[in-house]
Amino acid sequence: MRATLNETYKGLLLLWDYRFNLVMETVAICFVFIGLNFLIGNGDLPQEQLDSSLLGYIVWLYTFMAVTNMGWSLREEAQTGTLEQAFMSPVRPQLLILGRALANFLTTSFTISLIVVVLVPLLSITVPIRLAGLVVFAWTVIGLFGLGFIVGGATLVFKQVESFAYLAQYGLMFLNGSMLPVDKLPDGIALFARLLPGTQGIVVLRSVLLDGHSLSGVWRDGSLGWLMLHSTIFFAVGWLLFQICEQHARRRGSLGQY
Repeated sequence: MRATLNETYKGLLLLWDYRFNLVMETVAICFVFIGLNFLIGNGDLPQEQLDSSLLGYIVWLYTFMAVTNMGWSLREEAQTGTLEQAFMSPVRPQLLILGRALANFLTTSFTISLIVVVLVPLLSITVPIRLAGLVVFAWTVIGLFGLGFIVGGATLVFKQVESFAYLAQYGLMFLNGSMLPVDKLPDGIALFARLLPGTQGIVVLRSVLLDGHSLSGVWRDGSLGWLMLHSTIFFAVGWLLFQICEQHARRRGSLGQY
């Protein structure tokens, strides 16, 4: 527990030490959101589009941060020569990685809170806050961090995985319903999109928060059950692949090399 909390504390310290970058990142993300909605709305910003887009954009931001922090932080430690030290700790590496995932979640939540504080009054966005939405959001994030573990494991083995990370990040922006609802995609692409992390979470979040459906309602129609199953599988697969990649890098003696 102490090691996990230390990893979380370290992540928060890094966020505060580089707060100028945090401010600039917040501004850039806000501009991207507004620009994408201008394109989707053909130069207009209809209110119903903004409310729906913000929910999808928030889920995508968690995906972006999970992939970035889980992958690139490991690469930076390999470059600076501190990665092997972390994995030589008496604490199991899995606990350290969970600590980093927790730190990633907290720092991402703080960053996104700043973005929401800017965008909501600026664009008059209204998204109701309901306990049911928090439950759906929690299950959505579980699946997203499974993707982060996959990228982190690939980083341990292949070192440079930026192209894969960019593909995961920006491919999901346009395919998992973040900006454009999945039901507006062609049938074949929509079917593939529903298998991607975050897609079902966005669908259920919009159903609960914007359409006013209850948790029991989304459970009865099967959408919540599919989200829980999909997120659990994605997290488990990501966790397993990370451990396989870690053991492979250890056997090759390349864990801390870059």
